[in-house]
Amino acid sequence: MVSVFERIGNARQWVRGLLFGTGMLALAACEAGPLPGPTFGGASSPVDVALLVPSGSGVGELDQIARSLENAARLAAADLNGVDVNLTVYSTRRDSATAVAAARQAVAEGADVILGPLDGDVAAAVGLAMRGANRSVLTFSNNTAIAGGNVYLLGQTFADSAQRVARYASSQGKSRVLVVHAQTVAGEAGRAAATGAAQAAGMSVVATAPYENTLPGIAAATGRIRSTATTSGADTLFLTSTSAGALPILAELLPEAGLGPDSLQYIGLGRWDLDPRLTSMSGVQGGWFAMPDRARQAAFASRYSSATGSNPHPLAFTAYDGIAIIGALWAQGGANPLGGQALTRQSGFQGSLGPVRLRVNGTNERSLAIGSIQGGQVVTIDAAPQGFGGTGF
Repeated sequence: MVSVFERIGNARQWVRGLLFGTGMLALAACEAGPLPGPTFGGASSPVDVALLVPSGSGVGELDQIARSLENAARLAAADLNGVDVNLTVYSTRRDSATAVAAARQAVAEGADVILGPLDGDVAAAVGLAMRGANRSVLTFSNNTAIAGGNVYLLGQTFADSAQRVARYASSQGKSRVLVVHAQTVAGEAGRAAATGAAQAAGMSVVATAPYENTLPGIAAATGRIRSTATTSGADTLFLTSTSAGALPILAELLPEAGLGPDSLQYIGLGRWDLDPRLTSMSGVQGGWFAMPDRARQAAFASRYSSATGSNPHPLAFTAYDGIAIIGALWAQGGANPLGGQALTRQSGFQGSLGPVRLRVNGTNERSLAIGSIQGGQVVTIDAAPQGFGGTGF
């Protein structure tokens, strides 16, 4: 008979570190004084974009991400109508000092805007260095802790995903939420996003269930989670982990502990559609989560594959959207086409996966569908909105 720890050990390959930095880097910098902002010369004048990618660190996976980001940016530049993009690629080596030096070099070489970098702490450092240069930084990160000022996030944020799935759950009559989260920086961020979204949707957060983010810790927590769900009267289990973390382990152990999706509604903070192995697990069948429009996602992947002969990394859409936003604003013109007022226009932009708009606080709002895993397949049960109305969907 296979023990629970042997089965968890088999799932160990699922547990990986997050690619996004979660802490702020404390920096002391001396600026010589603000530099002039980008000069707009009309749609006939090229826009100079500095693309900061995480290559050169010696980590093969990061080099792959860097190639995918560059490919997507070049694809977007080719798709622009009437706007020329001068794209210069700089390696950050996933290091703040290297990234800051690259951004300063880019400005000295005429860059109008910074696209990237990937990690939150690196993006924070670049944003701080670029304030004096009056350049906007559109980072691929989803780390809301570093957003604001001249730093804008392109990655799909926890808060945006949580708000979409919580609103849907509330519309389906769910009202009492138990939030399950890891005792990590990312886990606490997920807890905050899930709690805030549930309350904003008119639901009650009846309890939270933290767990130590180790294999024994996750196994030990399942009994407590079941007990908490029973005593609190929860009708919704909000799982904040992803398929790269504890989600597959919880999806196996919680039903065995008597807390399966047949007893209450599972909803997720992460993209349950990204890893096909997850769809075969009984514990996530019938669960709800937020995801981009599947038709748009397939069209983007097909366009990317046709142009490059490879499949896009899941983060590639951020680079495409960054160029699409920059191109749309450059064509529109104005005194400061890539400044904060232009970037945060209420109507938003058409991104690779659907409408997207940047918020004044540096975060973003995306048009997301509600997905579910049913019969081992990912299905759409509530379509993504096709645009923005007023201050929200």
